[in-house]
Amino acid sequence: MLERQQYLIKEHVTVIKTTDTYDILDPETQEPIGQAKEVVNVLVAGLRWLIDRGWMPTRIEVRDKDNELQFYLRRGWYLFRARIEVYDVNDELIGYFRSKIWTLAGAFQVFLKDDTLFAQVKGGKQWFFDYHLTTPDNIEVGKVTKKWRGVMKEIFTSADAFLVTVNEKFAEQRMAKILLLAAAVAVDMIFKEDKSSSGIIGSLTE
Repeated sequence: MLERQQYLIKEHVTVIKTTDTYDILDPETQEPIGQAKEVVNVLVAGLRWLIDRGWMPTRIEVRDKDNELQFYLRRGWYLFRARIEVYDVNDELIGYFRSKIWTLAGAFQVFLKDDTLFAQVKGGKQWFFDYHLTTPDNIEVGKVTKKWRGVMKEIFTSADAFLVTVNEKFAEQRMAKILLLAAAVAVDMIFKEDKSSSGIIGSLTE
């Protein structure tokens, strides 16, 4: 799955839910190549009916079409500044995302496990619709483009679909691909909840 340069990610269409699931597809054929699924214990799932899920811990597993784990994201209880950690299949930390304080609508930075800044989000004023992951020396790692399924379906289901494209310069770098895919999932599945929970409206722009 991680040998590709483009991924189409589509949210499962549901009206009532306590967890999120996204299908990862081949953009050209629409064939499934993997899935990103939120996995929480029974206690957390139950509490989500009482407490805003944006404040609660979560784990998101990314698996290929054969259900083999590729990597996973984890976030603990949320207070003022979200930190989402990315782990490989051996439970080794790859890196982490940290939201920029007071800009919880999606603006965040990507760090390697040794706390080195790897990239940051850069985008337009439309928050989650189009944004780029860019290194400190302004090299684009990749970009995420929001795809609409139709106005009425978006209104009634809040289902998202977006295209992830890896820059050719990082086509052979597995770690960079994992962090880009993880960032795309984190923005849609976690950071948009932080925005909703906090009431703070931010921007992906610097």
